[in-house]
Amino acid sequence: MKQFLVVVALVCSVAFAYAQPSNHIVVSTSLAKQQISKHIYGHFSEHLGRCIYGGFFVEENSTVPNTRRIRTDIVDALKKINIPNLRWPGGCFADEYHWSDGIGDRSQRPKMINTHWGGVVEDNSFGTHEFLDLCGLLGTEPYICGNLGSGSVEEMSKWVEYLNFDGVSPMAELRKKNGHPEPFKVKYWGVGNENWGCGGNMTAEFYADQYKRYATYARNYGDTRLMKIAGGANSFDYNWTETLMRKVPLNMMWGISLHYYTIPKTWDSKGSATAFGEAEYFSALKSCLKMEELVTKHSTVMDRYDPDKRVALVVDEWGIWTDVEPGTNPGFLYQQNSLRDALIAASTLNIFNNHSDRVKMANLAQTINVLQALILTNKEKMLLTPTYYVFDLFKAHQDATLIPLSIQSKDYVVGAEKLPAINGSGSIDKNGTITLTLVNIDPANSQEVALDVADVQSLRVSGQVITAPKYTDHNTFEKPGVVKPQPFDGAKKSKTGLTVTLPAKSVVALTLAR
Repeated sequence: MKQFLVVVALVCSVAFAYAQPSNHIVVSTSLAKQQISKHIYGHFSEHLGRCIYGGFFVEENSTVPNTRRIRTDIVDALKKINIPNLRWPGGCFADEYHWSDGIGDRSQRPKMINTHWGGVVEDNSFGTHEFLDLCGLLGTEPYICGNLGSGSVEEMSKWVEYLNFDGVSPMAELRKKNGHPEPFKVKYWGVGNENWGCGGNMTAEFYADQYKRYATYARNYGDTRLMKIAGGANSFDYNWTETLMRKVPLNMMWGISLHYYTIPKTWDSKGSATAFGEAEYFSALKSCLKMEELVTKHSTVMDRYDPDKRVALVVDEWGIWTDVEPGTNPGFLYQQNSLRDALIAASTLNIFNNHSDRVKMANLAQTINVLQALILTNKEKMLLTPTYYVFDLFKAHQDATLIPLSIQSKDYVVGAEKLPAINGSGSIDKNGTITLTLVNIDPANSQEVALDVADVQSLRVSGQVITAPKYTDHNTFEKPGVVKPQPFDGAKKSKTGLTVTLPAKSVVALTLAR
């Protein structure tokens, strides 16, 4: 009987080993052809909480180093990660924002109530010129979202004219009067935001007709061609995408947006940003990885009408959304940022890279002090979050050429559910340097991965890793360096490529250079 039990145990052990395949990645450099748009690495800043005021924009006569009230340390940090575009002024705020209230003498600008976010007074001191000044300091492309929900066709049309017309007209003359003789030449233009919800509670059919009206009068001026972005679907609403693709001529829109947030628990009780167990950790990663399904299915709908992929899928709101930090204004959406959020950011960016034939722009929500922020501030103090460091590691992918990866992964199992432990993406730049970004979401087990890479013996391999002892670890103003990149030495050359040991709960960026 004992011999029989031993045999059964061995058979079960072997069966489990076969059930869990080895981790194997084929790096197909010969198939690299699709560019990864740098605009996938865009960001989003709304008049919400302390993103603009108390974030980018300081008080008059502030002792915090600034240029025309724009914080110098924040500008320097964002320039380091090559921020390619910045979306503004919303979000839900965009569809109650009237741009003409935010130009001219600041002391004369009318105040308004920010009804969406905390019911606070918005004094309009940060308006069009201030935003474009910020973009100039950052060296980034502005992406403006116009007001379709409570505005008018005329209002949006005049805003475009004010920004871009280089001639004689009332709007151009007003811009010159306000201190900017040359046109701003803003290209990226959103026509409304979440018009299925906070932007007007419209049906897809009604919005499609409204989009065509507004887009018609948002005109091109001079050599500035507007890249018009239609307000797209909420998460899994494929009918919305279908309706826009069917009703709006392809030449009237550069892109269609998509909004999706990672929710650890439920919308009513999202869960803490830093106090959670493995079940909640798993559910957050499961929610995050749904982005693969969303992008695939929305792209499939778009392919039926646009097989040449002329219209971009623009995921201009994404990220993890948790409960606010205790004691903070619930309308300000201030949340901390843990190692878990770094894994979510990296996994999402890998998905976008791998779908770069259709995904041409994306915007993390939001840049400072709101939701999955890159940067947190407390008066004169500033800290960089784990998510910031992911964007720093991934910046080599911007405008590089996608290398298709074929990934075979072991599973990360919790109870009766499982997820692939490993995800990744790769690219090659114009100098022939390869960047591979790999994520191990398993919080307890390192993963040894065999990578097939052609001509690896002639390449120099280096790397960086983001990890920490606990997935709840995060940076604070007292301890700002708990989670940050460290040198990675877990990649070893083999006859066919590399053997890489990914630490548990880690993001690894490998550089293979000649």
